Amino acid sequence: MTVEYGKLTFLEIKEKAAEGYLAIIPTGCTEQQGPHSTVDFDTWLATELSIEAAQQAKLKYGVKSLVIPTIPFGPTPEHRSFGYGFIDIPQKLYEDVIYAVLTSLVDQGFRQLVIFRGCGGHLLGNVAVRFNQEYEGKAKVDIPHHPFHEIWCRHADPDIPGGHADSFTTSLGLYKHPEDIREAQIFNPGSSEPEWDDPNLDFGKYSTTGVIGDPTHANRDLGEKLWNGSVEAIAAMLQEIDLAQ
Repeated sequence: MTVEYGKLTFLEIKEKAAEGYLAIIPTGCTEQQGPHSTVDFDTWLATELSIEAAQQAKLKYGVKSLVIPTIPFGPTPEHRSFGYGFIDIPQKLYEDVIYAVLTSLVDQGFRQLVIFRGCGGHLLGNVAVRFNQEYEGKAKVDIPHHPFHEIWCRHADPDIPGGHADSFTTSLGLYKHPEDIREAQIFNPGSSEPEWDDPNLDFGKYSTTGVIGDPTHANRDLGEKLWNGSVEAIAAMLQEIDLAQ
């Protein structure tokens, strides 16, 4: 049986909710990814990592879960100065949408919810706190941390600068969706490190191309290692969340 919520009928979903399935909500984004990668990167990343991790968690740990259709838009104000390729949803509206998704799932009987963010910049901690307070004893949402830095350090040189559209994400693209990578446009833009906590963050102040870091160390073989390591790490996180129910 598929792990994709969208591939089931409403009666099949009713059964899964009654059986205590986890509900995984992938959140994507539509924003510039430098001159070499397509703007849907964060969305397909969240979608495919969630699905493969759910499949592996089921096979390896017996975790039962369903992956909700990915939300492809979120706040992207830091990318506006590049002029094109962004869909920017205001933070308050975005939080309200995510909250509505969570409450819809609770209304269907799901008790353990997991938000998996394709974009690391999307801040949903306030949503989780509000939800867990309101539904205490009835349902709970977790937002697991991204394992990407640890996976990169395990398989590549941690001294290579990264941040956005870098060698990590470009390697994943070359492995999973090489048709989305414009290899002739991969070069080191000489960007500087942003102040990531700046509420008015503007990537244009730190990079002329939208790339933060150095993407020139990317390759397909590295992407395969990074992808498999990420799937394994996320599957293990799902097991931990499932055991905590």
